Amino acid sequence: MVFKRLMQAMGVGGPSVETVLANPNCRPGGQLEGRIQVVGGDHPVDVSWVSLGLLTRVEVESGDSEYNTNQEFARAQVTGAFRLDPGQRYDVPFRFAVPWETPLTDLYGQHLHGMTMGLRTELEVARAVDSGDLDAVAVHPLPAQERLLEALLRLGFRFARADVERGHIYGVRQQLPFYQEIEFYPAPQYAGAMNQLEVTFVTDPHQMQVVLELDKRGGLFTEGRDAFGRFTVEHATADRTDWAAQLDGWLRQSLSRRGLFF
Repeated sequence: MVFKRLMQAMGVGGPSVETVLANPNCRPGGQLEGRIQVVGGDHPVDVSWVSLGLLTRVEVESGDSEYNTNQEFARAQVTGAFRLDPGQRYDVPFRFAVPWETPLTDLYGQHLHGMTMGLRTELEVARAVDSGDLDAVAVHPLPAQERLLEALLRLGFRFARADVERGHIYGVRQQLPFYQEIEFYPAPQYAGAMNQLEVTFVTDPHQMQVVLELDKRGGLFTEGRDAFGRFTVEHATADRTDWAAQLDGWLRQSLSRRGLFF
C-alpha cells in the first residue's frame, strides 16, 4: 500500500489533504481504488468539491518546435459540497475508472523509460483549487497486449523507450487526444533493414487496434521511409494466434517489398 502526502494550506490554517491508494498498479479499463483524507484546519471552511484526475506526459508538436506538457485525460468528482469544521476528518473512499486507451508505463516489472503517469487530487475551497502533487501510478499491459509484446521479445526485439504524442492516428477509432508509441530496437535478423519498430495500441472493451510503424533504412538506390501495418485483435481470442509468426511474416513481407530484406 502506498501512502503519499498531498498537503497544502488553503489559506492560513486551512485544511490538508492526503490521498491513499490501495494499490498503485492497474491495467487499461480497470480501476484505481483508495481513499482521500481531508482534515480541517483551525477554522471552519466550506469545501466545494474534491476531484481526481489522471495525467500523463505528452509530446506536442507546434509548428517547427516540440514541447512536453502534463495532460489530464480522465477526471472524476468524488464529492459534492460539504462543511469542514476545525480538526474534523473527512474520509472519501473512491473508485477511479482507468480509460481503455491509457498508455502503459510498466512491462514485466520494469518501468518503460520515458513514461510518466500520476493521479492528482484537487480540493476547492472559496474558489481556490489545491492541486497537490501526483501519486505515481503504474499501468500494466492487458493480456492481449502482453501477447504481442512477448512475441516481439521472442523475435529478439529490445525495448528502447516509450512516449505519448498528442494527435490522432489516421483511420483509427480513437477516444483520447493522444497515442502512445512503444519503440523497439530491431532484432538481429532485421537489423540490416530497419532502425526501429514502433508499436501503438488503441484499445476498447472488446478489442484493440495495433499500429506498427517500421522505420526502414535507406539503401544505395532507395530512400528510407516508414512502413505502416494495422490490424485488430479481439481480447477474447488473442491467445489463439502465434503472434511471433504473424509479426515475423508481416515484417519480412514489408521489408522485402522494397528490396530492403536479405
